[in-house]
Amino acid sequence: MDNDELEAIRQARMAELQKSQGGAPGGGQGMPQMGGRPGGAGGAGGAEDEGRVAILSQILTANARERLSRIRIVRQDRARQVEDMLIRLAQTGQIRKKVEEEELVSLLGQISKQDQKTTGNNKIIINRRELDDDDDDFFD
Repeated sequence: MDNDELEAIRQARMAELQKSQGGAPGGGQGMPQMGGRPGGAGGAGGAEDEGRVAILSQILTANARERLSRIRIVRQDRARQVEDMLIRLAQTGQIRKKVEEEELVSLLGQISKQDQKTTGNNKIIINRRELDDDDDDFFD
């Protein structure tokens, strides 16, 4: 696919997300709800999710919100961690301006490093079993 096709797909997806939220394009409401379903993850706590979306729309730029929504599609748990961290920083007054996409990527890196420290080594180790596959048997 070329860049034009990818851009068209991305724009269509963003329009779909904005439509499902009832927000106008560019209105700051294009962020999907936390659970990916109307009413949030379990139907209860929808007001809490709306409050989270409102806070995040105030502290994130449009590009950062878009990046976060793409992260949510792939890793809901990671997106939730980033949202929690951003909301905590905003509530304690540590965020003075809107968070740019680059700063969001930096936060993701910090969370990834923390996860690697807590879980230890995130390497995948493959132990291949040696089979006693003697090809000479076929020729006897």
